[in-house]
Amino acid sequence: MPWSAAFFILWAPGGFRFTCYYYRGAYYKAFWSDPISCSVGEPRGTHYRGERWFPLVWQNLHRYAAYIALIFVLLLAHDVWLALWFDTPAGGRQFGIGLGTIVLAVNVVLIACYTFGCHSIRHLVGGRIDAISKTGVSQACYNCSSSLNGKHQLFAYLSMASVVFADVYVRLCSMGIWSDVRFF
Repeated sequence: MPWSAAFFILWAPGGFRFTCYYYRGAYYKAFWSDPISCSVGEPRGTHYRGERWFPLVWQNLHRYAAYIALIFVLLLAHDVWLALWFDTPAGGRQFGIGLGTIVLAVNVVLIACYTFGCHSIRHLVGGRIDAISKTGVSQACYNCSSSLNGKHQLFAYLSMASVVFADVYVRLCSMGIWSDVRFF
């Protein structure tokens, strides 16, 4: 193929990022001047209708996109596991770490931090419970998700950059342009 097969699955992570609350705030201001600031007036002549009408109704799909993103975190973690095993000249498999393994591992960690810090995941692990302090596991998961949520913007940008770098790295290695450095 002249382009990457990753385009076949782009709808899932793209949908998760496009409907993300952090990204919403950025592109609402960039494209719709909303919410208004002190020096900018309301761009519409009508009243605010919320996210009940097209095209903003698509934003309500975020929680479902977050659930799909969890599947992608597992798939990427499985790829890291597979990258830890190298073929030997005798035809077997041997544990080892290469630069590509580290690139993929950093990528999955950043994507997991971005995904697990999402508001929808926080709601999934503890936001639906009235007294979260009475449930130990849910409270621990909720606290972890909340701490990741405090750096959601940072993880959004870092994970996006790591996805691009990991894809380019794997693509260039598969084309023979780069060689994967093996540490052991």
